[in-house]
Amino acid sequence: MKRLILLAFSALLLAGLAEAHEVRPAYLRIQQSEGDLYDVLWRVPARGELRLGIYVKMPDHCQAPEQPLSWQEGGTHIERWTAVCPGGITGHSVVISGLSSTVIDALARYERLDGTTQVERLTPARPDFEINDSESLTEVAATYFMLGVEHILLGVDHLLFVLALLLLLVPDKRKLVWTITAFTLAHSLTLAAATMGWVHVPQKPVEAVIALSILFVAMEIVHWKQGRPGITRQWPWLVAFTFGLLHGFGFAGALNEIGLPEHAIPMALLFFNLGVEAGQLIFIAAVFLAWFVLGRITWPRWAWRLPVYMIGSLAAFWTIDRIGGFTNGALFS
Repeated sequence: MKRLILLAFSALLLAGLAEAHEVRPAYLRIQQSEGDLYDVLWRVPARGELRLGIYVKMPDHCQAPEQPLSWQEGGTHIERWTAVCPGGITGHSVVISGLSSTVIDALARYERLDGTTQVERLTPARPDFEINDSESLTEVAATYFMLGVEHILLGVDHLLFVLALLLLLVPDKRKLVWTITAFTLAHSLTLAAATMGWVHVPQKPVEAVIALSILFVAMEIVHWKQGRPGITRQWPWLVAFTFGLLHGFGFAGALNEIGLPEHAIPMALLFFNLGVEAGQLIFIAAVFLAWFVLGRITWPRWAWRLPVYMIGSLAAFWTIDRIGGFTNGALFS
């Protein structure tokens, strides 16, 4: 079990990501309201009163007759304004100025007057996109696959849950395979059901229970190491499936914020889910690679406690913090 010390490094990295607001993507929504009028919403990562220095540059012929409205919500700076673009913006480019000097991505969503949409993932290497009449299915598949990969790799709470399962089950490879399969099946089901509107669960309680699920598995690891294996050690696939249903609702919340293209909803949903699974496999492969490398080092017998207590402490903080958000009638928002 000396190899388990590698998870301390993973937990430290993930804990740092949990506080690194600047790695969250920016979000741009351009909504055609009527004719040549466009409602623009721009969300930028911020810390306190300081916002990230990236800005939306609409096509040159667009004008904003009034100053944008701006306000702060948590760690996000938000701006909203109306742009007047004579002749429309189809065939023109929208640029995120300053994005090439950052390490974050930006999600851009264009909503046409007929209800159809265009979703783009912008990166420091590609900070602009062209407004089109419609997207091809290939473009939809590629965009939503990468969004899925990005969401799981930046979803620190989801990764910590998988990490805790690995820590608990890695001595039993067969149980580990069945457990990860059960987790994948469960969150795929609820992701599809919630995204399609068949089931609705308030997002804030979901996020709190996701944090609680990580704390629960961390406690199960401690009990197992003390010679008192619990339900997660005996029936890990059952626990993974149950909590996986909740994690799926968490994925759905992020996907609902991005939105789905009306002309290719099944395609976008499928490839977003495939991206989530690909990102999860990349993470598991990275953990096992680190396991192999660091397992060659001799560590003290108590070393297993460090990653477990770090994971549990971070999960406990998230649980308290998220439950604390159930105020002023915000529980079911």
